[in-house]
Amino acid sequence: MKKSNLAVAAAVTGLLVVGGTMLTATSAVAADQEKCYGVAKAGQNDCATKMSSCAGTSKKDAQKDAFVVVPKGLCGKLSGGSTMSS
Repeated sequence: MKKSNLAVAAAVTGLLVVGGTMLTATSAVAADQEKCYGVAKAGQNDCATKMSSCAGTSKKDAQKDAFVVVPKGLCGKLSGGSTMSS
């Protein structure tokens, strides 16, 4: 194998290893979090809702179908927080 091909192969292999590690870390973080509905301020939701098309577009505070992602177990401690959409 030519030196240039060897260098490219090594770089690609390195990127695959780093990418796989990041995917595993992201999955672990996601497992420790939950969606918390009814607590987001207007314009501060994390994702689309029935009434808005994307993150950051909720129209009012505590909109029942808008959520933010919080550490697991925190939502139940927040006033108005629910892990289920209304």
